[in-house]
Amino acid sequence: MFLLNPKAYEPPCVEPKSVGILRKTIDFFEEKGKVRLKEDDRNRTWYADFLDMQQREEAFATFLTPQAHGEGETRWDTWRICAYNELLAFYGLHYWYTWQVSILGLGPIWMSPNEALKQQAAQQLRDGEVFAFGLSERAHGADIYSTEMSLTPQPGGLYLANGSKYYIGNGNKAKMVSTFGKRTDSGEWVFFVANYERPRYECVQNVVNSQSYVSEFTLSDYPVTEAEILSVGQAAWDSVFNTVNIGKFNLGWASIGICTHAFY
Repeated sequence: MFLLNPKAYEPPCVEPKSVGILRKTIDFFEEKGKVRLKEDDRNRTWYADFLDMQQREEAFATFLTPQAHGEGETRWDTWRICAYNELLAFYGLHYWYTWQVSILGLGPIWMSPNEALKQQAAQQLRDGEVFAFGLSERAHGADIYSTEMSLTPQPGGLYLANGSKYYIGNGNKAKMVSTFGKRTDSGEWVFFVANYERPRYECVQNVVNSQSYVSEFTLSDYPVTEAEILSVGQAAWDSVFNTVNIGKFNLGWASIGICTHAFY
């Protein structure tokens, strides 16, 4: 049986940059130490230091950018992603969580025909940003048939988004929140991007008492342009399930990392 041992870690890949990212991630956590990790967990400290590290090492950018939108070793590689799932969760599920919900947020973007938004996402990954997946709602959970988030057409090609999303990781910091809703004119499903920095985006609260930020956010007449639409109709609907199929697979590898730490 293979058990992750940071002191004798054998990276599952051979590319120099990828190996470097994995080893530097181990170094970050080992240098921080168990005492600080537990203190930050108990004090619910936002993991800015980890996100700064991943930005410097281009971890998310290297592992989560498809080859067509990156360079060098950047590619979406399930094997490397699973290795990072295990490694992050080994040191703390909260660190894995911000990575995991970024994967979910990127799903509808990479599956979108909107090339400009793909390029924007690739740049934001290089800039060290995180992403979010605005699907579930407080009254309905992930029952997407009951989605109340609406997108209403306005004169001149603008739309106004109205509604709330609940239990959305990274909703406090994501400049690209892939948000699922329904058009009020045609009833079609739609995915669009929202930005936490924009007016009429309200991050209401962190709905959990933990180091992770699992947000409730509200859009009130939030303006959306045609350029910010990811997908419409069947394509938007399919993006929900394809994203969940890709993203939720990571849960198993995170669990392996957590369990393995019991032997460390």
